[in-house]
Amino acid sequence: MTKRALIVWGGWAGHKPKECADIFAPWLQSQGYEVEVSNTLDSYLDTEKLSQLSLIVPIWTMGQITKDQEKGLLDAVASGVGIAGFHGGMCDSFRNNTQYQWMTGGQWVAHPGNIYPAYDVKITNREHPIMQGVSDFTLTNTERYYLHTDPSNNVLATITFEESGVVMPYVWTRTWGKGKVFYAAWGHTDKDFDNPMARLIVQRGMLWASR
Repeated sequence: MTKRALIVWGGWAGHKPKECADIFAPWLQSQGYEVEVSNTLDSYLDTEKLSQLSLIVPIWTMGQITKDQEKGLLDAVASGVGIAGFHGGMCDSFRNNTQYQWMTGGQWVAHPGNIYPAYDVKITNREHPIMQGVSDFTLTNTERYYLHTDPSNNVLATITFEESGVVMPYVWTRTWGKGKVFYAAWGHTDKDFDNPMARLIVQRGMLWASR
């Protein structure tokens, strides 16, 4: 049976949503997925099409989502459609929609220091299929993210804010109803995915979340 994926991109252009979609759509196709790329939240209104999906990849920063659009998305994931995303495209979307934030497992709140020279991502759960064989790695010339996160998340990687000692969940999985949820906090722009580990983890997260 062919797996189907829907990528929905838009919102704040500074996160390069289209460029990020252009990275992952061809890769999903190379993995045997039938991929639809959309730049409208109305894609979440087609409940029949959503019910046939294996995976949703949201790449939409800030913006507003209607009650019906949100319901279509949340119901699809609850029914078993996987969702996998990164940075603001998933956890800085629809700031007034707390039900959406509950589903994703976290919400961006700040990027201390703005563009930061370098920081380390530490893998904390090497037994998880997404992280098997993956090494700690360093992100350079990008942002660090402070997040409010759900304590029920299964945290797979963290970063540490040296100035405060805060250990921040940075990659996690969770469930929403029957659906699997994956999130990685990096991805300020498409350039973050020039890092092979950063790209690999998100790719594996997409495969893991898919039904």
